[in-house]
Amino acid sequence: MERKEISKAVLKRLPGYLSYLKSTQDSASPYISATALANALNMGEVQVRKDLAMVSDGGRPKIGYLRSGLIDDIEQFLGYDNTTDAVLIGAGKLGQALLGYSGFEAYGLNILAAFDVKPVSDRTEEGKPIFHISHLESFCKMNKVLMGIITVPAEYAQSVCDQLIQCGIKAVWNFAPTHLDVPENILVQNENMATSLAVLSMHLQAQIKEKK
Repeated sequence: MERKEISKAVLKRLPGYLSYLKSTQDSASPYISATALANALNMGEVQVRKDLAMVSDGGRPKIGYLRSGLIDDIEQFLGYDNTTDAVLIGAGKLGQALLGYSGFEAYGLNILAAFDVKPVSDRTEEGKPIFHISHLESFCKMNKVLMGIITVPAEYAQSVCDQLIQCGIKAVWNFAPTHLDVPENILVQNENMATSLAVLSMHLQAQIKEKK
């Protein structure tokens, strides 16, 4: 189907639908309705129906969606069927953990290499190359890389982001706990662990108070 403009909120919900559909693919009916999906994920039926309509035209009245077809439609919409090459800046413990995570392949992400100001080795245990940061620009341009992953300390994140943009990067996945100032045409996705922990802590506190 023709690709539509879609909000970030919908983009964040789609992986959840995909994960559930895949987890029940072998043990459930080959068809699933928006109502059933909404009930399974404790979400509003209207919202789920609208979200699915944005990415698939395979829904049929009283039948729903063919589960395998809906999985394919969501994966294609999210680009999971096309590998996105990326570079990672900051080959410390977090950076090395991301480099060693093979699960990214299922989401179409391929981290080509890591860069650091002081590389402790020239390769990870999994074989991913680690270069000095001075080689970043030539590597990105040679390999036409458009995505950068930042795993450096917060105080260095902005300068690293600026350097990535100079190298032609158009999308940044930021694991540093700081705000990044970027031009309007650059997309930044922040993974703030402190914020996530705060949300989890507040949720737990609320549950504890309810039980008292």
